[in-house]
Amino acid sequence: MADTAQTSPPPDRTDLPQHSAVRSLVRLWPFIRPVRARLGTAACVAILASCISLIIPLVLKWLVDGPVAGRDPGGIWLGGAFLLLLGLAEALLFGLRRWLVARPLAGVEAAMREALYRHVQRLPVAFHDRWPSGQLLSRGTTDLQLLRMFFTFPLTFLLVNGVTILVGTVILMAQRWSLGLVLLAPVPPLMVLCSVFEAKYGRAARQAQDQVGDLTTVVEESVLGIRIIKGFGRHRSQARSFRKLTHALRTSELRKARLLAWILVCITTLPEIAIGGALVLGSLQVADGELSAGTLVAFLSTALALRWPVESTGFLLAMANEAATATDRYFEVMDEPAVEEPATGGETGAVRDGGAQVGGVRVGDAPPKGASASPGTGGLVFSGVEFRYPDAPPDAPPLLQDVTLHIRPGETMALVGATGSGKTTLTALVPRLYDPTAGRITLDGRDLATLSRDEARALVAVAFEEPTLFSATAAENVLMGTEGGQDSDLRRALAVAQAEGFVDALPEGSATQVGEQGLSLSGGQRQRLALARAVVGRPRFLILDDPLSALDVHTEALVEAALRRALAATTALVVAHRPSTVLLADRVALLSGGRIAAVGTHHQLLRDNPEYATLMSGEGESAR
Repeated sequence: MADTAQTSPPPDRTDLPQHSAVRSLVRLWPFIRPVRARLGTAACVAILASCISLIIPLVLKWLVDGPVAGRDPGGIWLGGAFLLLLGLAEALLFGLRRWLVARPLAGVEAAMREALYRHVQRLPVAFHDRWPSGQLLSRGTTDLQLLRMFFTFPLTFLLVNGVTILVGTVILMAQRWSLGLVLLAPVPPLMVLCSVFEAKYGRAARQAQDQVGDLTTVVEESVLGIRIIKGFGRHRSQARSFRKLTHALRTSELRKARLLAWILVCITTLPEIAIGGALVLGSLQVADGELSAGTLVAFLSTALALRWPVESTGFLLAMANEAATATDRYFEVMDEPAVEEPATGGETGAVRDGGAQVGGVRVGDAPPKGASASPGTGGLVFSGVEFRYPDAPPDAPPLLQDVTLHIRPGETMALVGATGSGKTTLTALVPRLYDPTAGRITLDGRDLATLSRDEARALVAVAFEEPTLFSATAAENVLMGTEGGQDSDLRRALAVAQAEGFVDALPEGSATQVGEQGLSLSGGQRQRLALARAVVGRPRFLILDDPLSALDVHTEALVEAALRRALAATTALVVAHRPSTVLLADRVALLSGGRIAAVGTHHQLLRDNPEYATLMSGEGESAR
């Protein structure tokens, strides 16, 4: 069984510092900047459309005090036509605004999603050890959809409504300042209420969005682990866990609804009371002859035109707070420090079991630029390597301590040790899935720390005990291990992994889709495809983490025979638990207590090292 990395849950996100919504949303400017001209034009169009609605009351004033009072039918028809034209202009301008923002905002969402994906790919493996995949998925889907909705509507209309209210207030004060003061009376208490609402709603939105991420994690794990759930009859307990999370999310959403209902009641009621007061006071002034009927009609029409900008403020603030929370969650990932790459000019590629690409460094190629050809420095060398996981307690000893080991060029070294001794961790250092805490690793004389991860993974191929396959064809999964691989490379790799038979027997041969995680295949078949992916690029260095554990004895023997031929010119480090796998190697290294305790041939260690003999017991005699 492979060694398990120390992991810890992601940080408690409910205790993160709270920022203002504006401060959070300002961080989106780099993504908005490329489309700022079009968004600015759309905002101007929306402001113009909104201001047209404020002209309509002035036309009504002219109609009431002019043609209506003077009984002029021609003037009334002219005023009606003018009102119709204003209404059409307003509708067309709002339609134009929506057309202006649709395409650029879809591009902004796509750019943010691509940036997140690229960044996640560059984050160290330690980050992925801590973060549930559902939290990352929710940030790349639900949160970005919230941001696109915010860009489309609230971002523009918070500005539009603000300008509309300001212009409308000026018009009201110009018509009758005493009535204008009555309408402005609710403004101070509404500002206080909105401030309180923003803080409370922001916390509720954050909690709900985090719960969506947790729910996504449970759904993903349940789908991927459906065989385990059904095999152990755990569907009821999984359903209870899911129900618990959905009820928690429901509670959070209801809390958001209550907060939104509360602020909407306040935002609707206070202005309505003010309009009612202005109506009574204005009617008295008309009765006393201090105010014309047309002015009162225009005043009240302007006040009613401002109802939507005022009443929609609560809804817009709620969406802005959700967008601010989504922004915070997005940048929590983007702010994670990515792996810093040294500046190199070497050939690049990539290889990782699980879908990265393998650069084309082939066996027999000339050594890379800067490689040392002096004896004793070629091959794979560990010099005083120490490693502790980033989230390990400060007082915990390193998992690996002073590991010193030299695997000669073209040699195959088996790595043996008890479960938890650090074998998988040691092999993960070679393709730079992790970096050593101290010490040095060299590949053909080149310090691994001076190589970019692309260069390191162009030199190193890996196959893990737990193979990862993708929703692609069998051929595509294997050829992920080489840049520009041909059908001849595919057939050779399948032959080495003894996978030709079952691949050719698939319904469409190597063009058959293997399904998500390759679950349509058996464990041994998945493992052989992963092994084929590791050897297809003929890498200079090959790391195999117990790659034959799921194979039957007969298939294992065939694969071992093919691997011996394939590894003849490759420097290989093979994690082994069985003597049959150990016999692939020229020498064996025993890892114990985080150190290399012994190095020798299989027979030497069986004879001279009791710990090794104990590890190999049960199969040791049959393997002699």
